[in-house]
Amino acid sequence: MKLLAIETATEACSVALCLDGEIIERHQIAPRRHAELTLPWIDELLAEAGISRSQLDAIACGRGPGAFTGVRLAVAITQGLGFALDRPVVGVSTLHALAWSVMRELDTLGYTRSGVLAAIDARMGEVYLARYARDDSSHWQPLGDEQLAAPAHVPALEHGEWLGVGTGFAAESGALPNALGSRLIQCDATALPRAADVARLAAMAFVKGEHTPPEALQPAYLRNKVAFTLREQGKPTPALPT
Repeated sequence: MKLLAIETATEACSVALCLDGEIIERHQIAPRRHAELTLPWIDELLAEAGISRSQLDAIACGRGPGAFTGVRLAVAITQGLGFALDRPVVGVSTLHALAWSVMRELDTLGYTRSGVLAAIDARMGEVYLARYARDDSSHWQPLGDEQLAAPAHVPALEHGEWLGVGTGFAAESGALPNALGSRLIQCDATALPRAADVARLAAMAFVKGEHTPPEALQPAYLRNKVAFTLREQGKPTPALPT
């Protein structure tokens, strides 16, 4: 299987190819350069792999939540390629992709009692977050829906140990780890989602038939309002010319 994945929901710009399980990736922290980098990186990866766009079996993207423009860019490019190539697409939760590397590490180490809390700084005093734990068959599952919340007022964690990952843990001067207390045993507040993990999750979903036509791909914004007004920021409002 040959699958292209795009992740641009945060300040990181990331593109990856999954080629029968092997991953190659371009990844860079590049605020406001996603539109500039994404398409050239796609062409570079395809050239490096020695394949053309027409040889792709599917296109995937991180569907959010995250920065509005970044999420919209990834979804638009994925839909555009899907339509042009007549290929199915896979939308992957950006929070799930963020948590995936921690899940894999826990599986490798054999830790079976720890859950993962993924959090992305949503600005405006809030974080995007999602919780993941193993079910009775030891498969990772989300616990409830993805949420948008003030970090100091997140719901209490269930019993057990939790590992945190993502920039949400540094938001608002570390309000999230302070609110979670002793149940949070470790966190990486610098981690950003990567297209390599989007590709891994999308490849598994594709094999299970969990893909859609391009027009059915939907972004996950979680927030309708994307910015505060000057008044809400406590800044003076410019006077209208007379």
